[in-house]
Amino acid sequence: MDALISPLALYIACALGAVGVALALPTRGVSWRVPGAILAAGAAGLVVLLLSLRAYDNDQLPNVYFYVFAALALGSALRMITHPRPVYSALYFILTIIASSGVYVILAAEFMAFALIIIYAGAILITYLFVIMLATQAPVEGDEELQADYDAQAREPMIAAGVGFVLLAVLTTMMFNGLGSLTPRSDPVAREQLVLESLPIKVDRILDEAGLLEEDERVGRLGGEGVSKAAVNIEHRTIVIENTRTNTTRSLTPEQWPEDLSATNTEMVGSSLLVDHPGAIEIAGVILLMAMLGATVLSRRQVEIDEDAKAHEARRLHGTEAS
Repeated sequence: MDALISPLALYIACALGAVGVALALPTRGVSWRVPGAILAAGAAGLVVLLLSLRAYDNDQLPNVYFYVFAALALGSALRMITHPRPVYSALYFILTIIASSGVYVILAAEFMAFALIIIYAGAILITYLFVIMLATQAPVEGDEELQADYDAQAREPMIAAGVGFVLLAVLTTMMFNGLGSLTPRSDPVAREQLVLESLPIKVDRILDEAGLLEEDERVGRLGGEGVSKAAVNIEHRTIVIENTRTNTTRSLTPEQWPEDLSATNTEMVGSSLLVDHPGAIEIAGVILLMAMLGATVLSRRQVEIDEDAKAHEARRLHGTEAS
């Protein structure tokens, strides 16, 4: 952890951030939002500055886009939890998700970037907006005193901010101290071979574009006909090529291996999700389906009854009670 940031500086920044967020949370009466926001922004800037100085000393300074997306994510996240109106908080949440996705793109994790936007900014946030719009009545601009207490005033701001930043400090310490001792659950070479074996058509296309396949040739299939697994060996960098007309085979040597024949990050993540964690995917789908059904039920429009219908219904009920 000392190689990235001083632990004392990290904990001081977390403490300052907790105080700033607690002051910036909505409250009735005297407002400390501006000083709290400045204090929280200063704490975040201190951490970014210290990390950047260490990265500069190691010649690993990130590009300028990282700072742009980081500033947008931190600022919109702070405004999301401090804005007194839930609808605006949801919009700031969208901005936080988009900025975080930009950071993922910089890290070459495009699958996580688009999944974050599709799931959070798409399905889950739409459900939030349904509930917010149906459960709250937005006051007129400038009439914040008409807001409900749970919107206009934060409950236990000091405790909430303190617990949140204590968890942030603990998780950050665990991440910095534990990254060097982590061992991958699976061999990356074996994972890439598994992905390429399951994509024989992609292997055929890349080899054909590289001019390594002749007429009536394709990558060999493991397990015989009907099994769509390519005969690819990543470790020894060999590929078995079969001729479907003459029923003969040949192998590509390591020198003939195309440089662009590899599994992309999205394919690796998709293989890990569908092969190692299929149950989690099914559970996530059920949860999203339940959220969609709940939003549909909550969004049913109330049928407005005109005055004549109301009077007719009142007379009918009165006659029933009289009889």
